[in-house]
Amino acid sequence: MTETGRLKATGIGLSAVLMWATLGLFGAGSGNVPPFLLNTLCFGFSGLLALAWLLVTGKTRLLRQPIGVWAFGTFGLFGFHFFYFTAIRNAPPVEANLINYTWPLLIVLFSALLPGEKLRLHHILGTVLGLAGAVLLITGGEGVEFAGGSMLGYGAAVASCLFWSSYSVLSRRLGAVPTEAVAGFCLMTALLSGVCHLLLEETVWPAAPLQWASVLALAAFPVGLAFFTWDIGVKRGDIQVLGAAAYSAPLLSTLLLIAFGFGALTLSVGIACLAITLGAVIAAKDMIFRSPAKRAKS
Repeated sequence: MTETGRLKATGIGLSAVLMWATLGLFGAGSGNVPPFLLNTLCFGFSGLLALAWLLVTGKTRLLRQPIGVWAFGTFGLFGFHFFYFTAIRNAPPVEANLINYTWPLLIVLFSALLPGEKLRLHHILGTVLGLAGAVLLITGGEGVEFAGGSMLGYGAAVASCLFWSSYSVLSRRLGAVPTEAVAGFCLMTALLSGVCHLLLEETVWPAAPLQWASVLALAAFPVGLAFFTWDIGVKRGDIQVLGAAAYSAPLLSTLLLIAFGFGALTLSVGIACLAITLGAVIAAKDMIFRSPAKRAKS
């Protein structure tokens, strides 16, 4: 792939990070819908919409993939969400989120195992700086104490970050699998989430038009289109840049919540903003500061 194509794919992948930043806002607007039911609704809507698009364009044949591909995609999407929900149910949410949000760092580190990828010092420095900003953002600058009775939750949080980082990196090895196949992964994730809902949760539907609108917005963007654009990014883009930039998702989510009156702008948020932004710039310095002449040759 040319450097121009790689740059374009990276930009498409970054759009997923922007969409994931709306998770907090739309999630807050969805009311008291339990997480597995919300997962069922969002992945169900997004998967059906993608399936309809494949039917209209005559591309349903792209869903014919080997069973290994279906298992990989389904367990990547569903496994991450299953273990994340398990983590926040069985451990303090702050600590669970801190453990879970090591997945961007793991993506950068695991990328060194991919053919043709080179992990350089600035990738690591930028990602670690982003992690530091995320820690400050999630904790609010206060101390963290890991509770001894929450090992199940902490273990699930470790599993969730391993599932998503592995899924993202190993997707690169499945570059021949078309992004359209993600529609099938979404539908299977909705099905498995529905089973978990029936077994583990009490049903609480969205109670007002605004809540249903929030669910549909989640399905359209952060729990829908984002997984398709992320697939393009990790398969064809700069995966180290995507990993480092992923730390901007919790920051942008926090800023959106503040803008809509769900939070306040504090000093720790401002410092986290600087750290995450600087980290992303450092990690992406090759892409940002490459000379026009080199880009033209690519």
